[in-house]
Amino acid sequence: MADQAPLLILLFPLFGAVTISLIGPWKKQLCLPVAIVATIGSLAAALTAFCDVLQVGQVQYFLGGWESPRGIGIELRIDHVNGLVAIVVTAVALITAIYSARRVDDEFEGKVPLFYALFLLSATGLIGMTLAGDAFNLYVLLEVASLTGYALVAMGKERRAAMSAFNYIVMGTIGASFYLLGVGYLYLKTGSLNMGDIHQIIVDQDLRGSKIIQVAFILILIGVWIKMAFFPLHAWLPNVYSFAPSTSACLMAPLVTKVAVYVMIRMMLTVFGPETVFVALPWSEIVIWLAVLDIVVASFMALAQKNLRRMLSYLIIAEVGYMVGGAWLANHYGMVGAIYHIISDSFMTLCMFLAAGILFTKSDALTGFKGMFVRKPATMMAFTLGAFSLIGIPPTCGFFSKFYLIRGGIESGHWEFVIALLFSSLINVVLFFRIIEFAYFHIDEKGSKPDQTEAPAAATPITQVISLWTAAIAVLLIGLFNQPIVGWIQTTLRPLTIVGGQG
Repeated sequence: MADQAPLLILLFPLFGAVTISLIGPWKKQLCLPVAIVATIGSLAAALTAFCDVLQVGQVQYFLGGWESPRGIGIELRIDHVNGLVAIVVTAVALITAIYSARRVDDEFEGKVPLFYALFLLSATGLIGMTLAGDAFNLYVLLEVASLTGYALVAMGKERRAAMSAFNYIVMGTIGASFYLLGVGYLYLKTGSLNMGDIHQIIVDQDLRGSKIIQVAFILILIGVWIKMAFFPLHAWLPNVYSFAPSTSACLMAPLVTKVAVYVMIRMMLTVFGPETVFVALPWSEIVIWLAVLDIVVASFMALAQKNLRRMLSYLIIAEVGYMVGGAWLANHYGMVGAIYHIISDSFMTLCMFLAAGILFTKSDALTGFKGMFVRKPATMMAFTLGAFSLIGIPPTCGFFSKFYLIRGGIESGHWEFVIALLFSSLINVVLFFRIIEFAYFHIDEKGSKPDQTEAPAAATPITQVISLWTAAIAVLLIGLFNQPIVGWIQTTLRPLTIVGGQG
């Protein structure tokens, strides 16, 4: 069974989606149990596969046992980095499925089976993007994740969600087209779609200076930048995560941008190679300045927002700048920080969006935080822990990812990136301490009517409390156990020579 673990990571949610599609219309009450079993199975398979990687190193799985000599076979490849990312994706999907137990009937009235089928298909696509060993199948799985994501956004009762989903479709289609065109150029020059084969061909035939290879990389890079909402290609994201149903946002907000960042890093290091990315294409300075602009502009935009989920959406854009900038510092610590931040920010974002869904059932205006700690103390404590991590307060995971990113910026001499990170942390202090002040130290004036936008504290279902605190504890544990996580990341990076830093 352990030998089949890489495939089972995908098959559990895929067959779960098929099962729900078949039985859901007649047995709606079985949809949630099937979704939870599917995500538990996928997480267990991801953990099993990662344990195998720890013992034997990189694991390759060819579907049907068929390894094409021309690099066109379907391959799943797991190493220390994407093994961790796969665990994160499956864990987030499981936590969100538990959270959804008491939300879906309100948010997707009459569409519960459809929601869970799309939910599991979206998880399948996101997991597959992390594991795919060939560039074309990565595109197929990217489209699975994207198409289901569009539907998950548009399904809600919020009328503005439909227009947001349409804009998302337009931008997502443009991004996917750029990516596919880049893959086409790669195949034209190398005759292979397998990522490992492509890298070997580029090295053996010394194609790092090839204009076709460089154009292919630029096209793929633009495609994934659109998918991750990197500045200035970010305009689609705030409306999507602000107006999407809470349950949909809790799956998509923590994962979509982070998986896209992982795809970028994988293309940079294990497909095109550091020499192609950092030497043949001297773009590092430009990309780092774009990351700085991303962080600064998104932080200012977050400061200007009056609604919680919209504020969090701009913070996600700023976090993308952290990861892209770290990856393009062209040194060891920057890359470690970027990958570690993929893991940590997934749970930070999940924690914040879960808390937002529990605290506010209708309007999520920041003024609604007044006296919130009195009404929902457990939720506010988890929210505060997530906020501390976004600020970068030890021992949360946000502190350690920023530590590695700042160290990478100092070693590379990119002080503008270091200043942007510190500035963003300062903005986060202003944002969240303002909220904390309202929630903990302001009480509703005597005689005022209770805010009708929040449900009573007693109405918070135990499934939502469990899911929220699981995410909050993960934020703390990833920080406390940062050393083994960083060690696993370094195991994958060590064989690579990253220009300007340790290999």
